Amino acid sequence: MDESAALDTTAARAVETADRDRVLWSDADREWASRAAASIVGERASAEEFLARRAQLVLERIGTRQAAVRRAVRGIRWRPWVGVMTVVAAFLFGLLIDRIGGGSSINLLAPPVFALVAWNLLIYLWLLVRPLALGHGAAGPVRSLLIRVASVRASGELSRADAATAARRTALAALPRDWARVAGPLYGARAARVLHLAAAATALGVIAGLYLRGIAFEYRASWESTFLGAEQVHAMLAVTLAPGSWVTGIPVPDIAAIEAIRAPASENAALWMHLMAATVAAVVIVPRLVLALVAGLVERRRAKHVALPLTEPYYRRLVAAWVGEPARVRVIPYSYTLTPEVRAGLDAILARAYGNAAATIDAPVAWGDDFEQSQVTDAAGTGFNDAGEIRVPLFSLTATPEDDAHGAFLAELGAGGGRAAASGTTVALVDESAFLARWGDDPQRRDERRAVWRELVEAHGSVPVFVDLVDPDLAAAEAQLAAAASAHDGDATPDARRP
Repeated sequence: MDESAALDTTAARAVETADRDRVLWSDADREWASRAAASIVGERASAEEFLARRAQLVLERIGTRQAAVRRAVRGIRWRPWVGVMTVVAAFLFGLLIDRIGGGSSINLLAPPVFALVAWNLLIYLWLLVRPLALGHGAAGPVRSLLIRVASVRASGELSRADAATAARRTALAALPRDWARVAGPLYGARAARVLHLAAAATALGVIAGLYLRGIAFEYRASWESTFLGAEQVHAMLAVTLAPGSWVTGIPVPDIAAIEAIRAPASENAALWMHLMAATVAAVVIVPRLVLALVAGLVERRRAKHVALPLTEPYYRRLVAAWVGEPARVRVIPYSYTLTPEVRAGLDAILARAYGNAAATIDAPVAWGDDFEQSQVTDAAGTGFNDAGEIRVPLFSLTATPEDDAHGAFLAELGAGGGRAAASGTTVALVDESAFLARWGDDPQRRDERRAVWRELVEAHGSVPVFVDLVDPDLAAAEAQLAAAASAHDGDATPDARRP
């Protein structure tokens, strides 16, 4: 899916998942969008084509009712002029800092161009170690700043407190976060391209300013030092200006020549300016342009193939309804026998979150059982070979979480069938109904118990979703399940995962 289609699809998801009470976008609207998109793309289309066309229909219709949604989608698109202005500003900055020593003299031991070269060498080193420090694909602080400037715009308005405004505010707040998670790799490559071009432009500005001033004025080259002699200075300049000497074929003057221009003596600086300019070109401009080209190629590839988290319940539900094959959801209780009321609440939540999913609920795994070998744990009798099913473990908040029991269960469940395939293991349901019946409305006690459950579940790579299955809040449960699933595809905020 290309960048534009991915943004539309992400925006449609934000609207449909954030509007929990169907204030902005009703169930009838959702059904219409799916039906119309299926009719347009046809049976041979891919799931991504269907989702992209459906998202266009969603935004077209809701855009006529809620202009703020349309503006928000436009607002988070990458603004190319920011990149252009960054490069132009960098060139002008280079022009301004070309005063290579103050006035019309060059101190050979302290020209600003050497600082420029040293800075870029440090950047190259950072680019090598950055994957180890920040992880692959992570954006550093400068890239992150550029991404925020180029792609985030305040949504404005929304000062009223009615239900429609609240729903719109929720959707617009979720959209930048969701899009940042999806487009992070693409925007990272784009920001890298801009910054490499800006660095090259700065160096080019320095060289341009140096020669422009050299035409109007005569620069004089000299040096002075409290601690260094001509021999040491020659060694330093021979190393520093070696790239420029190699490019131009101009040798660095020998020790006697350098001794001859020790302050207050000096000489015409044209030779030194050529060496400095060529060094900057070889060490900064050329490498930066090559890096910008590489980043541009990566950006182009990523812009054509933006990866959406299609394993999320939202996308699974839409695609399953389109192809007529319901998603397979499998709930596995652990040391927890479901009452009829709890079972009814669980069915309602699964129906709301996964649409027409074919849900199965296993018999509970007894405390300490080797559940993977036990037929009683597998309602379908297929073991854990079905890599396509959404696997959801279920616990009771009344139980005290223990790593050698509940933790082992989560670990084995995640390992059975492969972690990537068994996407359902990324979400764990924790039923609070029995806890509330026993302890009543005691927020402090409940929060403490939630905290220990959250610690254990997250330690095993899953995200807990706390629900009251006797009296479920269907909209809240749907939103929490979507947020929990999203947490494994990016950096979901902690608040999004906490009820």
